[in-house]
Amino acid sequence: MSSRIRRLGVLTSGGDSPGYNPCVRAVVRAALHQGWEAWGVKRGYAGLLRGEIVQLNSRSVSGIIANGGTFLGASRSAHFDSPQGMREALRNLNEIGIDALIVIGGDGSLRGALALEEAGIPTVGIPGTIENDVPGTDMAIGVDTALNTALDAMDRIRDTATSHQQVFMIEMMGARSGYLALVAGIAGGAEMACIPDVPFTLEQVEREVAAAYVRGKKHCIITVAEGAEPHAAEIAAYLEAHAEQTGFGVRLSTLGHIQRGGSPMAYDRILATRFGAAAVEHLSQGHHGLMVGIIDGQLCTTPLSEVTTSLRAIDVEQLGFAGILAR
Repeated sequence: MSSRIRRLGVLTSGGDSPGYNPCVRAVVRAALHQGWEAWGVKRGYAGLLRGEIVQLNSRSVSGIIANGGTFLGASRSAHFDSPQGMREALRNLNEIGIDALIVIGGDGSLRGALALEEAGIPTVGIPGTIENDVPGTDMAIGVDTALNTALDAMDRIRDTATSHQQVFMIEMMGARSGYLALVAGIAGGAEMACIPDVPFTLEQVEREVAAAYVRGKKHCIITVAEGAEPHAAEIAAYLEAHAEQTGFGVRLSTLGHIQRGGSPMAYDRILATRFGAAAVEHLSQGHHGLMVGIIDGQLCTTPLSEVTTSLRAIDVEQLGFAGILAR
């Protein structure tokens, strides 16, 4: 495979994560070290369909390691999922002469990577999502930085919550996985975490808040994943209507896309760099149709066909652990 690759493409797709730029930097420079040309696809799959593919050199990725977001741009494209969209993508890759592709992104991006692999483009995936819901890896690019961003917000909110003796609901990203809300809740000392992975009721939340008040707490912090049912707004409205029973007033803060931005922290820069270099190395050895990941501190690979069929399960036992620490 190494002798047949002349031009390697790299693409970032879906929601961006802190660490995408260090990863692209590693891919480009590792590819150049192999003697290959490096090409970047602008704006993810949407850019691929429009033929927005540019050649990159070592200087193209100089100075981007500390930057958040992705200098290549990212997007989602429903048209890419259609047979016509795939034909357009393959045509554009073939016109440039792209011999192999590295795709950085979450579950939707990796499904696209699998589709390209099955269409005949040697492809390697790299997990990048702050929700950490991709199986085959303990950690995806951007998770650590997003957690630290969430913790900083929680620490600031706690000051206000204590001053006014209130419940603060802090909604975090996690449409299908509660990883961020759970781990940030543990690290930030939250009284409760409401996540889509474990069912809960409004009455349970009310009881937890009332118990915190009886224990003499001056505040109550609840982290809520955006995919939780009931939603954060519903929980806040319910607690507001039952403030007399709980003893606390209620405020809702949504962190939103604040969690995605910002300079990647050291862990994410190193992880992204390792992933990018490993992806190129696997292609040089003729290995593709896989995703690189890290398990127990060791780099590993998993077939794309396996990482695109399920979500990474979180350790729900941590929820009980969080409850014990919240006392």
